[in-house]
Amino acid sequence: MKLTSSTTYTPHAKFQEALAELNEYVRTSEAKKSDVKKYRKQVIRLFEITHEQALLTMEEFFRKQGKGPFSGSRDLTVEAFHADLIDDGKGWLDMVIDRIKFNPVYPEDHDAELAEKIIQQYIKLMDNFDRKFTKI
Repeated sequence: MKLTSSTTYTPHAKFQEALAELNEYVRTSEAKKSDVKKYRKQVIRLFEITHEQALLTMEEFFRKQGKGPFSGSRDLTVEAFHADLIDDGKGWLDMVIDRIKFNPVYPEDHDAELAEKIIQQYIKLMDNFDRKFTKI
């Protein structure tokens, strides 16, 4: 992640920077997927960073409200849905589950499926979260 010197180092700023990098990578790499495995791995890596920063942003938001701590990303995601920070609770819970399934400890290869979900669904969900959170 490349934070510029003018960027405030808040969880939300880090999330926005990570999301911009993920969107830019997908946009510029779509046409030139010559090494599909490398492309997928990079999409997944950038997604994991972005998702983690989104969760940290939510956690910081709730901490400032005196809520928490949360037992994990699922509880945090449910609370974010109830607080109207995210508009698709199921989609966000699917992100959490897919990150668990992607864990390299498991023998199955989920790279292709996960990369496709990131591009087709999860980036949009994170873009929506950014729009909503920025309005707060």
